[in-house]
Amino acid sequence: CVVDLHAMTVAYDPTDLPERTRRTAALLLAAGLDPARCTLFAQSHVPAHTELTWILNCVATFGELRRMTQFKEKSGGQESVSVGLFDYPVLMAADILAYDTDRVPVGDDQRQHLELARDLALRFNHRFGPTLVVPEAAIPPVAARIMDLQNPTAKMSTSSESPQGTIGLLDPPSAVTKRIKSAVTDSGSSIAYDPDTQPGVSNLLQILAATTGRAIPDVEADFAGGGYGRLKTTVADAVVEFLAPLQARYEALTDDPAHVDAALATGAEKADAIATKVVQRVRDTVGLLPRA
Repeated sequence: CVVDLHAMTVAYDPTDLPERTRRTAALLLAAGLDPARCTLFAQSHVPAHTELTWILNCVATFGELRRMTQFKEKSGGQESVSVGLFDYPVLMAADILAYDTDRVPVGDDQRQHLELARDLALRFNHRFGPTLVVPEAAIPPVAARIMDLQNPTAKMSTSSESPQGTIGLLDPPSAVTKRIKSAVTDSGSSIAYDPDTQPGVSNLLQILAATTGRAIPDVEADFAGGGYGRLKTTVADAVVEFLAPLQARYEALTDDPAHVDAALATGAEKADAIATKVVQRVRDTVGLLPRA
């Protein structure tokens, strides 16, 4: 789902949110998702997400939400942050549990949130009886956590203070090349995959492996005795080539917004049919009075 409800947990422009939702859906379609084979929809179009979130809120604890690493990072220790930001992981758990999901493809940075979803499902089942499927994480073997190009000890993020450290899917080739060639590397000149001692080089090797479909040891071997300059040039060329077809498909999709909206509408119907049954099962289990 395109998580437009999650997007509301931080400051945003309500006049821009619909178009941001549509653009994100277009990016997912451009990346290769086929609405005939998957269910693509906007999160807010399926009411079961918010209903299940409230029920899970009554199972979640303040302490475990307060310990969420991403909340600590995004709130910066401030008191004046939205309850939505604090509750973000419970909504994410509802996104998963509303579909009897058994495997969830996530990056390494979402591992803690998925563990919370598992904990909530297990606690719910223990308290009310077997009702929710307990999901497993599917972490990709390569590039599970891409790091910031300017700060390779922090993950790459659109909320980064340094836009020079991120690569956007729609960035022009010149910008991609400039940012990768300006990437922070490490002291010394050897090229080896060792995230602890060479985080900058290791990050570039991960990006190269992910965009070329090769194993990290294989791309590492290509640069034995080579310098950082050749590595950066090779990575930049690989990323530009990798993004080119996606960008072309995205341009075609944005020229036809009705196609994107139709895909989202079809997906919402499919998603709603599944999630409504799961939430009804949850309602029955927790003892809510059936609607007459």
